[in-house]
Amino acid sequence: MSAQNDLAVAPQASAMPSKTVGLALFALAMGGFGIGTTEFATMGILPQIADGLQTSIPTAGHVIAAYALGVVVGAPLISALTARLTRRTLLLILMAAFIVGNTASAFAPSIGTLILARFISGLPHGAYFGVGSVVGSHLVGPGRKGRAVSLMMAGLTIANIFGVPAATVMGQQFGWRSTFLVVGAIGLLTFLALWRWVPKISALGGTSIRQELSAFRRPQVWMTIITGAVGFGGMFAVYSYIAPMMTEVSGLPEAVLPLVLAIFGLGMTVGNLIGGRLTDRSVNAAMYTGFGSTAVVMALFGLTAASPWAAIPLVFLIGVTAQILGPAVQVRLIEASPEAPSLAASMSHSALNIANAGGAWLGGLVIALGWGYLSPAWVAVILSVAGIGLFAIAASMQRRSAQPASAVQ
Repeated sequence: MSAQNDLAVAPQASAMPSKTVGLALFALAMGGFGIGTTEFATMGILPQIADGLQTSIPTAGHVIAAYALGVVVGAPLISALTARLTRRTLLLILMAAFIVGNTASAFAPSIGTLILARFISGLPHGAYFGVGSVVGSHLVGPGRKGRAVSLMMAGLTIANIFGVPAATVMGQQFGWRSTFLVVGAIGLLTFLALWRWVPKISALGGTSIRQELSAFRRPQVWMTIITGAVGFGGMFAVYSYIAPMMTEVSGLPEAVLPLVLAIFGLGMTVGNLIGGRLTDRSVNAAMYTGFGSTAVVMALFGLTAASPWAAIPLVFLIGVTAQILGPAVQVRLIEASPEAPSLAASMSHSALNIANAGGAWLGGLVIALGWGYLSPAWVAVILSVAGIGLFAIAASMQRRSAQPASAVQ
C-alpha cells in the first residue's frame, strides 16, 4: 500500500450513515471480545495448564505475566512503527498477529513455548484498543468520545460475562488447548468483520515514528500512565486470586466459579457504560469516582467476603467500579496528546497490564506472607487511594501548566 493511500483523507463522521458507524463499532467490539477472553480466561484455566504441561501453578502463572509483558512492549512499539499505515490496515495486521499468537498457544508443546506464544498474543492487545478507540472516536464525532470508547470496550467487558466463563468451562471439560483454539477462531471472524465494515481512515494524527513518539514529551501522558498503572493494580490484585478466594474463603464449590466470573463481567459491562457517560461529562470526575468507589468496595470485600452472600454482590461491584476508569483513562490519554492519539491511547493498556503484573505480584506476596486470601483486598484499597493521590497531582500540574489546546475538562 502506498504512502499516498495510507494518508488518504479520513471520512468525516457526519458524512457516514449511522449503520456504517454501527457496524464498524461492532467489528471493533468483536476484537475486544476476543482479546478480553484470551486475557482473562487464562486465569480461570491456570490449574489445567499446569497439569497439562506438568508444571506448578506458580510456574504456569508466568504465562499471565508473559501476556502482560507483550501488551506493555507492543502498545508503544507497534503504534510508533506503524504510524503511516491507515488505521484499517493496522487493525487487520494486529488481528492477524492475535490469531497467530493464540493458535500457537493452543499447540505449544512445553511451558517455555507457551510463555513465548502468550507474549506474542499480547503484543497486538494495547495497539488494537488504542487504534480502535481513536477510530471509534473519529467515527462518532466530537462530544461523544467517551461513549465511543465504552462501546468498543464493551466487547472486552462482555467477554467477561460470556467468553471467559465459557472458556473456563471448556478448558475444564475439553482441555486448556481448546480455549485458545476457540479464541483464534474469534480472531478470524473479527478479521473478516474489520475488513468488511471498518472504513479506510487516515493515520489521524501521527504520520511518522518521530511524531508518534512526541506523545512521550507530554507530562500529562506520563502522569496518566502512572496513575492508571497504580490505581488499576488493586483490581488485578484481587481478580488474579478470585478462584481461591471464592472456594477457600467464601466456601463456594468450584463448579460455581464460571458464574462468579460472569457476574464480575456483568459488573464490568455496567461500569463501562457508566464510565463512558461520566467521561463525556467530566474526565476528572470519572477518574475520582472510579478510584474512590473502588477503594470503598475493596474495603467491604476484605471485611465481609467470607460470606458468599456478601462476596458475590461485591464481585459485581468490583467490576463496576474498576471499569468506570477504563473510558476515562483512555480519553484522557487521547486528549493529552492530540498529535499522536493512537500511541497515547494504546498506552492505556500498557498501564493496565503493568497493573496486571504488579497487582498480581503484590496480591501473591501478601498471601505468601500468610495474611490470608482476602489480604489482596487491602492491597487494592491502598493502591486505589494512591491512584487518587497521583491523579490529584496530575490535575494540579495540568492546571498550573494551563494547556488550552489539549486540556481535559
